[in-house]
Amino acid sequence: MTLRVYLSGEIHTDWRDQIMTGATGLDVEFDAPVTDHDASDDCGVAILGEESSKYWHDHKGAMVNAIRTRRGITQADVVVVRFGDKYKQWNAAFDAGYAAALGKSLIVLHPPEHQHALKEVDAAALAVAETPAQVVDILKYVLTGELPAGR
Repeated sequence: MTLRVYLSGEIHTDWRDQIMTGATGLDVEFDAPVTDHDASDDCGVAILGEESSKYWHDHKGAMVNAIRTRRGITQADVVVVRFGDKYKQWNAAFDAGYAAALGKSLIVLHPPEHQHALKEVDAAALAVAETPAQVVDILKYVLTGELPAGR
């Protein structure tokens, strides 16, 4: 049985690649938002037409991206949401809340210094990980029942 995992959140580091590489050999299918920042920002106007206002430019992009995100989260068995250091990921907080509201198994990924700021998001999660390797270990355990090596 294939485990479908949606990787949401921060797009400025290679955490998705680390998880996908670590899960090699597991029966996992990954999905994610578009991580090309410019393409993600400009998809609305590229498809639906230019806007003179930055607000409407961003709004169109957000709405088109929401179609992809909602589909990915809805189809997922597990949703991993990463909160990084560089930018405030407000969309990641929405994705975590949406996944939790749908009853999806939610794994939140962030550094320890974000614990206080994300306490409500963490409370909705079934697991809170600090590293991509921990997410991989969770996926391995879910699929095989095996603990990480050395345990």
